[in-house]
Amino acid sequence: MFAATAIDTSNKPAFYKELATQLKALLEGEGDSVANAANTSALIYQMVPDLNWAGFYFLASEDELVLGPFQGKPACVRIAVGKGVCGKAIELDMSMLVKDV
Repeated sequence: MFAATAIDTSNKPAFYKELATQLKALLEGEGDSVANAANTSALIYQMVPDLNWAGFYFLASEDELVLGPFQGKPACVRIAVGKGVCGKAIELDMSMLVKDV
């Protein structure tokens, strides 16, 4: 059974490297994408400080995202491509970093 261990957050590169190591161990051997998305969002939510949401949206059609596994506050179930940060990221085919969504 996997058990997350606390990570020092004072060094961001080291923090994210260790988070990736723990995530790899958590997902190892599991092939189900929904289970892996659920555990990924849970680990990120548990380990990253000052976070109120961690999760996934999946492309349900060429013009709509649908909510996947997540941890945190309730979220929009469907997002049109081009709307909001997630929809705009799909439309532009690029990652977007926003300080406060």
